[in-house]
Amino acid sequence: MQRGNRIVLAKAAVIATAIPFLLYGYFYGPNPGYTGAPSDNGGATCATAGCHSGTANQFTTGSVTVNFPNGLTYTPGVAQQLSVTIADSVTTQKSWGFQLTPRVASAPGTMAGTLTAAADGSTQIMYSEPNLEIFCAPGSMTGQNPGCKGPTDPTDYSLQFVEHSDSGYMASVGTTGSYTYSFTWTPPATDVGNITIYVAGNAGTGLRVTAGAPPAGDHIYSNQYTLTPAGVGPTPSIASAGVVNGASFQTGVVPNSWITIQGTNLYSGTADTWANAIVNGNLPTELDGVTVSVGGQLAYIYYVSGTQINAIAPNVGTGSLSVTVANSAGTSNAMTAVSATVQPAFFLWPGGYAVATHTDFSYAVKNGTFSGTTTTPANPGETVILWGTGFGPTTPPFPVGIEAPSTATYLTSSPVTVTVGGVAASVYATALAPGFASLYQVAVTVPASLAPGDYPVVASIGGAQSPSTTLITVQ
Repeated sequence: MQRGNRIVLAKAAVIATAIPFLLYGYFYGPNPGYTGAPSDNGGATCATAGCHSGTANQFTTGSVTVNFPNGLTYTPGVAQQLSVTIADSVTTQKSWGFQLTPRVASAPGTMAGTLTAAADGSTQIMYSEPNLEIFCAPGSMTGQNPGCKGPTDPTDYSLQFVEHSDSGYMASVGTTGSYTYSFTWTPPATDVGNITIYVAGNAGTGLRVTAGAPPAGDHIYSNQYTLTPAGVGPTPSIASAGVVNGASFQTGVVPNSWITIQGTNLYSGTADTWANAIVNGNLPTELDGVTVSVGGQLAYIYYVSGTQINAIAPNVGTGSLSVTVANSAGTSNAMTAVSATVQPAFFLWPGGYAVATHTDFSYAVKNGTFSGTTTTPANPGETVILWGTGFGPTTPPFPVGIEAPSTATYLTSSPVTVTVGGVAASVYATALAPGFASLYQVAVTVPASLAPGDYPVVASIGGAQSPSTTLITVQ
């Protein structure tokens, strides 16, 4: 079965052996044009196209649905994290796939916005001309085959489709009941009127009767949704003194450390994180159409909501600088914040307790802090890890915008001291936490002389101290 009339951009490598091909058929996803969009193959789905047996929606045991975080509306230019769920109550259905495309409702042959595959590689994007006739050399299964006709840049193709990838499909095999795939859709930058989302899903058995025949027993479903344009809301606004340390909520900024921005109308959609926006280890400077400028440089955005943004400040200098937030409705007022080399702070758990772990990374906090979770406080003489931000430069220097690797240790350039209840604690090391971004680990030994109780824990570096209101429980 040749994949001759499409261009594919996939994050995962394609499995090209003969055996899974015979067993799973279109495990790498169908050719373009089988979502049921009326301009594509006469509105065909994979059932009517013959790549799977059966007729679309002839079964009553399942469905294919799309979850829209903002309801059936879209804001021009503002990305949405969408998810497609294929469901079927028949237990023989245990492999799952889909294909989706957004189109301008008044012109179904016109693409509406752009699609981006999930960061985990479970979905992939295909590009096609409106006639769906982009022919590649036989056997082409990923990327652009040298024998393909048409433009050399896939983005020159006018239509896009998102569907399961080979690795996404293989991960679904064996699951019964339902399966969900996710991806990002960014609507057109301007209001194009209503947009129709066409989607088809397959609840498959994962097996063929004979090699070369359509998979037997598959259940094909299709669906479509109409989204209306939402009115562009008010421009974002940063609150007075609304640019603060991401851990202590003290006003100010530290380069390459966590900041929190508070305000109104910062984001018009459902709260979101960068979970699906990290590409090749690079942290996003734009999330769902929201950007943050700190001293003229883009920050790295982790979380967006209407009233709060959590981000990592870029590698700006020190002194007074301007901070703004921009989204599809416009750019906020400029708020002045003071940038300092260091502003140490520990992240907090409920009750004002420092985020602390034992050396096995279990929580070191008073039991009862988290409902349903048993936790054990630190013992006198025990070494625990405190987690914070704002501890400044490292040696060797570490670039902003990526997660710290586990292949090297990035210690703070200046020494850190810690007191617990006013008693000096031995500091083993302070370094960036491997696998995280701009997160510092402070390994300290709790003074053995302390009696059970709650004590303020204070870190000092470069003449700056963390808040004395932060507590740690000693048992």
